[in-house]
Amino acid sequence: MLRAGVDLGGTKIQVVISDPLNRVLGAFRRPTPRTGGPPAVTEAIAAAIRQAAADGRVDLADVTGIGVGAPGHIDAQAGTVANAGNLPDWMITYPLSRELSARLRLPVALGNDVQVAVNAEVRLGAGRPYHSMIGVFCGTGVGGGVVIDDELWLGRGAAGELGHICVQTEGGAPCPCGRRGCMEAYAGRAAMEIQARRWRALGKPTQLFDIMAARQRERLTSGVWYRAMKRKDPMAKKLLKRAVWALGSAIGSTVNALDVEAVIIGGGLGLRLGQPFVDSIRDAMIPHLVAPQNPPAVLLAELGDLGGAIGAALLVTERRSDP
Repeated sequence: MLRAGVDLGGTKIQVVISDPLNRVLGAFRRPTPRTGGPPAVTEAIAAAIRQAAADGRVDLADVTGIGVGAPGHIDAQAGTVANAGNLPDWMITYPLSRELSARLRLPVALGNDVQVAVNAEVRLGAGRPYHSMIGVFCGTGVGGGVVIDDELWLGRGAAGELGHICVQTEGGAPCPCGRRGCMEAYAGRAAMEIQARRWRALGKPTQLFDIMAARQRERLTSGVWYRAMKRKDPMAKKLLKRAVWALGSAIGSTVNALDVEAVIIGGGLGLRLGQPFVDSIRDAMIPHLVAPQNPPAVLLAELGDLGGAIGAALLVTERRSDP
């Protein structure tokens, strides 16, 4: 039984076609459209699925379903995505399952993008040795997932929003969610880019935007941040130091509340910056712990860039097995 998995992000759409053993047969990645709103993004997802099938020499007729991990508020039962602030013009409630299914004539299951990526790490990746953990995925925004006794904890539908833990109460930076002082306002790539543009307008030196132009990017992608850090760019270093501070504070508070065995760091920015980034987050977390003598393991996500899409593909079988 073949499945398509879609990791929908603010800058990219990553698709995989996987088999029953979770082996990736085909994959395709493309930028997320910046104009046209949800309909344009839906068309881009459909095209990317066709391309991934072609890459794996798979007939779409052999694919039994599509799983999509998306940011924003997900209503899996209704098949809708709403308030996805990191996607273009997506504050409305949009019936993504219905619209994507109509284009490809396949059933579509929806899940939160980070929760499905965390689920993949639990079942197939770095989380396998642990029974409790949190996942923190740094990309356009910062998403999270909580695992207790080997199962994702969904709460009433909004559990795991670690990016919106408040780390600064007075004079906090504005977050894309509309509030101030959220961890994402310091560690989300979109918020970091907004701050970088403000500082550049004030005349502060940086190579970030020169690298962006040279790479023919429209935004400060994870690769741009990585290259800027390799060049020891002062603005990139300052903004990433601020991001690590916010991540350490929010993760430490979460560990104090849940006492999990492990923390897994992923997302485009986390994966691109790699183990040094993970180590710096661990060091920033320790001072916030009430039991620093027994900290959780802090690990880099093992499934890499495809983890979110692989996790999305798992939705197809897991939703079918639900009672």
